[in-house]
Amino acid sequence: MTTAARAARHTRTRARVPAPDPVPRSAAAPSPFPPIAEYAFLSNCHTAALVAPDGAVDWMCVPRFDSASVFGSLLDRQAGYFRLGPYGINVPAARAYEPGTNSLVTTWHTPSGWVLVRDALTMGPRRHEDEVTPHTRPPADEDADHMLVRTVLCLDGSVEVELVCEPVFDTGRVLADWTLADGERHVADATGAGQTIRLATDMAVGIEGGRVRARHVMHQGDQLWCALSWAEQLAVPDGLDDANGRLAATTRYWRDWLDRARLPDHRWREPIQRSALAIKGLTYMPTGATVAAATTSLPETPGGERNWDYRYTWMRDSTFTLQALHWLGLDWEADEFMQFVADLEPNEDGALQIMYGIDGRRDLTESVVEELSGYRGASPVRIGNAAYDQRQNDVFGAVLDSILLHTRRSQRLPRRLWPIVETQAACATRVWTEPDQGIWEARGEPQHYVSSKLMCWIALDRAARLAEIRGDDRRSAQWHATAEKIHADVLAHGVDRRGVLRQHYATDALDASTLLAATFGFLPGTDERMRATVLAIADELTEHGFVLRYRTDETDDGMSGKEGTFLICSFWLVSALAAIGERERARDLMERLLHVASPLGLYAEEFDAGTSRFLGNFPQAFSHLALIEAAARIILSERLEEYVR
Repeated sequence: MTTAARAARHTRTRARVPAPDPVPRSAAAPSPFPPIAEYAFLSNCHTAALVAPDGAVDWMCVPRFDSASVFGSLLDRQAGYFRLGPYGINVPAARAYEPGTNSLVTTWHTPSGWVLVRDALTMGPRRHEDEVTPHTRPPADEDADHMLVRTVLCLDGSVEVELVCEPVFDTGRVLADWTLADGERHVADATGAGQTIRLATDMAVGIEGGRVRARHVMHQGDQLWCALSWAEQLAVPDGLDDANGRLAATTRYWRDWLDRARLPDHRWREPIQRSALAIKGLTYMPTGATVAAATTSLPETPGGERNWDYRYTWMRDSTFTLQALHWLGLDWEADEFMQFVADLEPNEDGALQIMYGIDGRRDLTESVVEELSGYRGASPVRIGNAAYDQRQNDVFGAVLDSILLHTRRSQRLPRRLWPIVETQAACATRVWTEPDQGIWEARGEPQHYVSSKLMCWIALDRAARLAEIRGDDRRSAQWHATAEKIHADVLAHGVDRRGVLRQHYATDALDASTLLAATFGFLPGTDERMRATVLAIADELTEHGFVLRYRTDETDDGMSGKEGTFLICSFWLVSALAAIGERERARDLMERLLHVASPLGLYAEEFDAGTSRFLGNFPQAFSHLALIEAAARIILSERLEEYVR
């Protein structure tokens, strides 16, 4: 039996990796799965791709972020991949983003020469109405081509280059059926699960079971290209010049977009810029929604069950998104997101859900993909998120704070947003005395979480200010009075004997979400209770200086196993330390956080401080939003110090 036949047979048997051993494992244990931090993130603001160091696209869903994957090796080594690179060489000499873009440039050194590979989910001038992912927002001048374009340039010597494209449709469950589309071995179509994608290249390809493969020896100055398309009529570049033109147009798109941002001339300019590009890359252009991350089911615990689908929009992200976008001067994106919020359908009681699909859909029913082993054996692999119908009282504050931020920026309160103010204020008034699942979506018993009360206070405080802007003094006074009641209740029941804010009313356990009391102005930085809370979290809720959400042995979150430190919580601590006047400590922590970024400047959800490895979905919008917020606070304080001097 040939090597190709054995490979095809192995793929078709779909032998499932045995269930993970229950013994706790290290995030640094040897594994065929690349570390999360080593993946590059590509985006066309409709979907994303993650590229492994060996040049393989290990994760891509088409045509949208939340579609089923066609390449899913990130979650099972047999779930599909697309590699373009030197044959027999898996470790590149260098990888970097083309400056100011989400396009990847990889340099390879082989025993016989050097090659350079460029990868991008291409974008260019909008040619016609998008039928692949229809827009509800006004289309921009540039939009996605709905294709992945890859080129190789031989820099020196001679190099044998390999192309392997092995899609597995329906999130790793349906093998591809390939057919040659041109008779000359340069165009092939893969079909499965009711979907067809097209591979085009100037290499001669062969079909080997569920994959297409090609090999070609390049010499100095030679260049080749390939493209994978899911565009209308499966359009592909018409040659090398067109492929290069699409890559150039994509570079122009990202740089033109970045030129519109107001970036500080500061030593942290590059991480702020990369965070802005990551957040834009996680934005679904047709509706203005932002996904929490590009992936599903990357584990929060090595080999564990804390694996969630983050390819949706959380309402709690709204206020952090608006803060970051407005601070960067990206007002158009901020307005697009607010229009998405205004379009959302509330529940029967008028409350917005905690999360929605990127198209605004409400039903995110969770299911398990039994066929996939999970990243490094972490199962289950989940599609959908059952938390969508949880009771989380923080949603009202997030939405109304974002509306206030947007209103102040635009100097007007849009008529279509006022009904949302009324309904969310009414909901917060009705439920603030009730227990809920909290900001972390605990799957244990509902509790009176301090962060939820805090966010209800924000809801009524911001609603009162919006009513004042609107000239509605009666509503303003009414909502302000309710905000005062919530404030008093939290200080009466949510503070322990040390003067530290509790996780919830029935415990003295710490919770990083109480840091938001400083950043949202619930207590001034000079208040001793605020200072005691921030310092207690800094000293007692950290591992190697990085912040945990809470200690899992003190919290009934309905799950088993430990989790890593949460990067967003560590950035929150930076902001809170700055708010209480601990500027040096804030700067020191910020520098440590910047040094744990991935080699390409990206962040996951969590950081395993013991092994210096990322955990959780990637790249994580919340982490990058919190980075911008923390950097902004320190930069502002530094500018003020310079002014005073």
